[in-house]
Amino acid sequence: MTRDTSQRDGNRDPLTGAPGSHPVGVGVGGVAGGMAAGAVAGTVFGPIGTLIGAAAGTVLGAAAGKGVAERIDPTGEEAYWRETYRSRPYYTEEYDFQRDYAGVYRAGAVARGEYPEQSWEDTERRLQADWETQKGESRLDWARARPAAQDAWERADRTYGAYARTDDTFSQQFDRASYRQEGDAYDDYRPAYRYGTYARGLYSDREWDDSLAADLERGWGRARGGSRLTWERAKHAVADAFTLDRQKPH
Repeated sequence: MTRDTSQRDGNRDPLTGAPGSHPVGVGVGGVAGGMAAGAVAGTVFGPIGTLIGAAAGTVLGAAAGKGVAERIDPTGEEAYWRETYRSRPYYTEEYDFQRDYAGVYRAGAVARGEYPEQSWEDTERRLQADWETQKGESRLDWARARPAAQDAWERADRTYGAYARTDDTFSQQFDRASYRQEGDAYDDYRPAYRYGTYARGLYSDREWDDSLAADLERGWGRARGGSRLTWERAKHAVADAFTLDRQKPH
């Protein structure tokens, strides 16, 4: 996902372009960050990133990108942490984002995808063992780098977990969906369900209505990947995913 940094002062969402919507600092490394991947939902749903198909480069892991072909979008993650890192408890002014922190965040995020079956504790041991040879110009020793790497790993874990949960839930319900038409394939709807999941974290303070649908419509062209659905057809699936946990009693 390529972010237009010329609009950073407007704090714009990378998909829809809506101002003031970037979920900086909400739950990162906190309650949601410590949750198991399968539990990301409801009122503690934290901000998540995007998955891209390794071959197709599709945003949100669209039709062509699934399973091992998917990875965390590194451009989007760097943009997220660049705006967020100063709010983290381990940050000190003597260190620079690009020189000191960017590589740490990248390593933590990438490691979650490279070792999907490992816990943070196991992954940490790998990262620590390689840190001195891999840190480049960073001035951080591992003790200072560790919390940033864990932040990035936990955000990546939420991302993978949230989309996996979405895929599992809606693939089982798809044949019964009221908006499914004859000949429709689930892979056309997968990006819509994931877009709704992404939006649920991004707009956690909003309800699904015509105004939100209009905001999300602007991002559908990028989120759809290989989907053949127009927004008018996709929006019903987006709404289903956006309202998934709001439909259930807590």
